[in-house]
Amino acid sequence: MTFHSPAYLFLLLLLIPVIGWYIYQLKNWDPTVQLSSTTSFARSERTLRTYLIHVPFGLRVLAILLLSLALARPQLSNRWSSQSTEGIDIMMALDISGTMQAEDLRPTRLEAAKAVAEEFVLARPDDQIGLVVFAGESFTQCPLTTDHAVLVNLFRSVKFGMIEDGTAIGLGLANAVNRMKDSPTKSKVIILLTDGSNNRGDIAPLTAAQIAQTFGMRIYTIGVGSYGPAKIKVDTPYGKQEMTLENEFDESTLRQIAAQTGGEYFRATDNKSLKAIYEQIDQMEKSKIRVKEFSKRTESFPPFLYGALICLLLEVIIRYFVTRTIAN
Repeated sequence: MTFHSPAYLFLLLLLIPVIGWYIYQLKNWDPTVQLSSTTSFARSERTLRTYLIHVPFGLRVLAILLLSLALARPQLSNRWSSQSTEGIDIMMALDISGTMQAEDLRPTRLEAAKAVAEEFVLARPDDQIGLVVFAGESFTQCPLTTDHAVLVNLFRSVKFGMIEDGTAIGLGLANAVNRMKDSPTKSKVIILLTDGSNNRGDIAPLTAAQIAQTFGMRIYTIGVGSYGPAKIKVDTPYGKQEMTLENEFDESTLRQIAAQTGGEYFRATDNKSLKAIYEQIDQMEKSKIRVKEFSKRTESFPPFLYGALICLLLEVIIRYFVTRTIAN
């Protein structure tokens, strides 16, 4: 409830002197009669008039209260809103080649990339998100979907060795583009994460970027790997052996891909920077939400006004017909 003219509520301050004056006048109400003894009056019963003596004043105070509220014009407000959300299509192209087993990100580059990507997915409930993986070849792990629980489970099942080793960045991009090109959604984004240089596939990365640009898709590229050598465990005839991996990947191509499509290139050297990159992308690619709000106000002063009039009428009836006194 709101008040159209709340200034009238200050009229309630008038009740303070009114009540104070009434209390002050009470001592002059009792008539004095000199009697030799009051014993005969001790057993007399109080009448209804005795109990109603202060009711007229109480009704007057209540009438002033209700009248002040009525003048302030209380209003009930009914609000409702309609909301429409325009999501974004996001295809995540994830490198699962052998070098993604390097341990400069914990526990490995691939596992770190999966964990951060899962958080990103769960934070965007209004978007259609899909997953493409690539190494020597590329395939779609999950098409565009709003069922993010299924997508997360498919993310978790991704592992090295699912496909032939290598780094076919162009194929991974082309596959992502193909999965989104027929979508009616206006905003389409590809997040490409890799730690290598393109060495497999029949499609060059920049060619795939040109195709993405044609369909109005933005590509954010993430290069994963610390500066300097990294440790990696590889399978050998004698079991897993730790080796040193030199971080050499084609940052120049990744920058060109992002620049050509209106995206941005990022370098993730540890888990913290990788998480910060996804948070930055999340801020840049916000879903568009349109909200329409309506309000309807209803005047609520009549009950207070009628209540004040009833109180004044009852005061007159009780004062002059029930508790009438003889003036001195």
